Amino acid sequence: MDNKHKELLRRHRLKLCAEGLAEGLVPEYLLQEGIITNNHLEEIRAQDTSQRRTMKLLDILPTRGPQAFDVFLNSLSAEFPWVKEEIERLCKEHCDVFPRETNLELPNSIRNSCPTDKQLNILAAKLGPEWEQILITLGLEQNQLYRCKSNHPYNVHGQVMEALVKWKQQMGSKATMQCLWEALKQAEVDPSVIQHLFQ
Repeated sequence: MDNKHKELLRRHRLKLCAEGLAEGLVPEYLLQEGIITNNHLEEIRAQDTSQRRTMKLLDILPTRGPQAFDVFLNSLSAEFPWVKEEIERLCKEHCDVFPRETNLELPNSIRNSCPTDKQLNILAAKLGPEWEQILITLGLEQNQLYRCKSNHPYNVHGQVMEALVKWKQQMGSKATMQCLWEALKQAEVDPSVIQHLFQ
């Protein structure tokens, strides 16, 4: 998903949550189109209020690839046409003012160096729901991620930090800035986060 679309969904999150978008056929449509998985659908349905179900859906969407925004808009057509029209209007009005994506490059001097705990801590504080995808790309198993979540049930920063440290310990000298950089780019992490990390 483009950063401008992620930003639009973030800015209007509360308004979208009030619409109860996860109550109708929207999640089923997204599942059918391959944007979300059965596990995602279960996570959404497990939330105890309409607002939280929509919030969970909006957490998942930005991590689901370049087609996620357009398919999400299509999913609103039948039951939430007024929401679709509003998002399209907001996109026309505001998307051009969002910063354009930049083709950042990792400096050669740090490609093969190991990220410091300080850098991992900065990254852990800045990542959103895409953190699990990043760690799986880096080679951690689902059961390892589950353990990190269990060890820090109410602290996402703690979960992410433990998982990053686990990756660094597990990979040893292969836990390089280059590997981290590629995983962040693959997860479509906002360039400003990556830039901040490697300053």
